[in-house]
Amino acid sequence: MTADQITKANVELRNQSALEIVKWAIAQARGRAVVSTNYRPYEAVVLHLATQAQPDIPVLWADHGYNRPATYLHAEQLKQLLKLNLKAYVPKMTPAHRDAIHGPIPTTDQEEALKEFSAVMKLEPFQRGMKELAPTVWITALRKVQNPNRAELDIVSEDRNFKSVKVSPVFYWSDAEMEAYLKQHHLPNEWDYFDPAKADEKRECGLHAAWGGEKMGSGI
Repeated sequence: MTADQITKANVELRNQSALEIVKWAIAQARGRAVVSTNYRPYEAVVLHLATQAQPDIPVLWADHGYNRPATYLHAEQLKQLLKLNLKAYVPKMTPAHRDAIHGPIPTTDQEEALKEFSAVMKLEPFQRGMKELAPTVWITALRKVQNPNRAELDIVSEDRNFKSVKVSPVFYWSDAEMEAYLKQHHLPNEWDYFDPAKADEKRECGLHAAWGGEKMGSGI
């Protein structure tokens, strides 16, 4: 899509329901849509929306191997409940191997080390998944309220890192709206989630940031 087409789409979709946005996205993809997940809180919302519109839509999950037990149990629960067509990708290096060589997971004051961690444990498997699935449209659970970087996006945006159109159907939703959707559709949530590739909710792991594209372009 051109910049003008994306601008027009955002105007037209702004007052559409999330499900209508997902259906629009899938129509644009012509059989090449994916939805990504990391099973963080409220992920059940976008997974439910996507599978309502296309039950067999590929669900891309880059599992870095450091998720807490509750998150893995939540992932399995949603897989069974929504009959997800899950496409899981893991790093080429196991967490135990990585920790033995490089030590503990970097902290928020170790920015470059965090970027390297993300590159190896999260960006590489995600990039591999995107190459294999080759989507033209990537449906995400990004929301404006999550952090300053995401606030600059919109429902539809060009994703330069993965050369696809990124569609975020719940971009303008509040936490209260997400909670209401979960309750309405009897969907589970999970609050023990922690992403070591971000280390802090205000940071980006690289999937949606320019530095992530630079890392992937350098052959991580």
